[in-house]
Amino acid sequence: MDIGLWPILWTMCGLVTIVASLLAGRSVRWRQVGRAATGVLFLIGGALMHVVTLATGGDYAGFANPALFPWVTDSWRAVVAPNQLFFIGLLIVFEAAVGLLVISGGRRTQLGYLGIIAFYLALWIFGPIEAVFVVVIHVPMYLLLRAERLAEASHHASAGLEAKPRLPAHTG
Repeated sequence: MDIGLWPILWTMCGLVTIVASLLAGRSVRWRQVGRAATGVLFLIGGALMHVVTLATGGDYAGFANPALFPWVTDSWRAVVAPNQLFFIGLLIVFEAAVGLLVISGGRRTQLGYLGIIAFYLALWIFGPIEAVFVVVIHVPMYLLLRAERLAEASHHASAGLEAKPRLPAHTG
């Protein structure tokens, strides 16, 4: 995949995630579409993109240059930039893990969404573009998480009704 295609992938996954989040509370199919778009975003648009970037000699030293606070830029330059293989490696593992969790279903999906929400809560400080993205994408992440929780609660409620033992009929 050409490196210039990453922004297209990110945009498409983001748009599909937003649409799916609006319909996921009413449809199993849209919950699955939301999982797929979010999973692709983190597995391919995140983890794989970082693997390709590192493998092709990419440099993350300037990533925090537009950060909203000078201490973020200074800390990035002092800690992450000289150790980018280690820290970006951790990022790859995290993004792959939450991507896999999201697409796996059940409570694992909810855990994946919680990890993504936490990730986005940390991302906004890296610049105005990231801050706008976080504001836009947080609502869909919460909606997808909510849809998963409601579906699980509904499933447990219906399973609970079926599992109640029936009392024997009174014949006397």
